[in-house]
Amino acid sequence: MKIAIIGPGAMGCLYAYFLSKTKEEVWLLDKNAERAAKINAAGIKVEGVSGSHHIRVKATSEAKEIGQADLLLVCVKSYDTKDAIIRTKPLIGENTRIITLQNGIGNVEVISEIAGVERVIAGVTNEGVTLLDIGIIRHAGRGETVLGRIDGKIPVEMRAIRELFNKAGLETRISRDIKGLLWSKLIINAGINALTAITRLHNGKLVEFSGTRRILRDAVTEAVRVAKRKKIKLIYDDPLAKAEAVCEATSANVSSMLQDVLKHKRTEIDFINGVVVRQGQEMGIAVPVNMLLLDLVKTIEQTYGDVPQSATLS
Repeated sequence: MKIAIIGPGAMGCLYAYFLSKTKEEVWLLDKNAERAAKINAAGIKVEGVSGSHHIRVKATSEAKEIGQADLLLVCVKSYDTKDAIIRTKPLIGENTRIITLQNGIGNVEVISEIAGVERVIAGVTNEGVTLLDIGIIRHAGRGETVLGRIDGKIPVEMRAIRELFNKAGLETRISRDIKGLLWSKLIINAGINALTAITRLHNGKLVEFSGTRRILRDAVTEAVRVAKRKKIKLIYDDPLAKAEAVCEATSANVSSMLQDVLKHKRTEIDFINGVVVRQGQEMGIAVPVNMLLLDLVKTIEQTYGDVPQSATLS
C-alpha cells in the first residue's frame, strides 16, 4: 500500500513514524520544498511516551513524484484543506481513500466537494503530540483513533485501514456515528484550546484556577447547547466533566492553538470556537463566551509583532 501524509506537522510526523513500522510505502507531502528536503535528508525524530526513535521517510513537495496513492492522510491546518486537496489531485486515483485527521468541523465537506464524498473518511484522534522543530516531535500522550464515514457505512476498505493502523501501533476503531465524535471533540477543544492560547497555560493549569475553570465550563456549556439543537448525539454523558478530565490527563501538553500563537502562526480558531459562534447565531442561541474567545484569539493573531510575545509557559 502506498500512503501519502499531507502536512509534515506534529500529527503528520507522528503518523508517518507509526505507519513506517508496517513496511508499507510511506510518503510525506509538504507545500514547502525546503522543509520537505530537510525531512527527506534528516528523517523524523520522535521522543516522549513512545521512546526515542529516528526514522527515514520519503518527503517531497511534488505530488507527481509520489504518483497515485492508496491512502491519503490529511494533516494540514483546517484553513489549508482546500488548497491541499487541490494540490494533491495527482495522488488521487479511482481507489484512493482520504482520511482527515484534522481539528474542527467542515474538513470532510471541503474534501468531499473536491475529491468525491465516497472517498472520504473522517478521523478523530486523541494522540497528543508537539512539534519541536522540523521533523522533530514529542509524543506527549497516547490515545485512540476513531474512523468513520459521515453516512455511517463501513466499507471493507475501512476495516483494512483499521487493521493497518492497529498493526502500526495506533489503537484504532470504527464508529458509525463519526459526526457525534467530531462534535464531541470540537466541544472539548472549544473549552481548552483558545483559553490556553490566550493565557499561555498548559492544559492542566486551566482547571487549577477558578477563573479559567469557569470560562472553560461556560464555553463547553454553550457548545453543548448548539450541538443538542442540531440533534448531534455526543459520546460523553457529561461533557463538562470530560473537558476537565482531558485537561488533567494532558496536563503537560501544549495545545496546538498555543503552539501556533507562540510561533506567530494563524490558528484554527475559526474552525473550533468560530463554528460554535456561527452555528449558534444561525439558530438564535446565545454564545457570548465562545464569541469572546474567538475575538480575543483573532486579536492576538492580528497583533503579532505589535505586542511583546513571551515564550514562557506555565
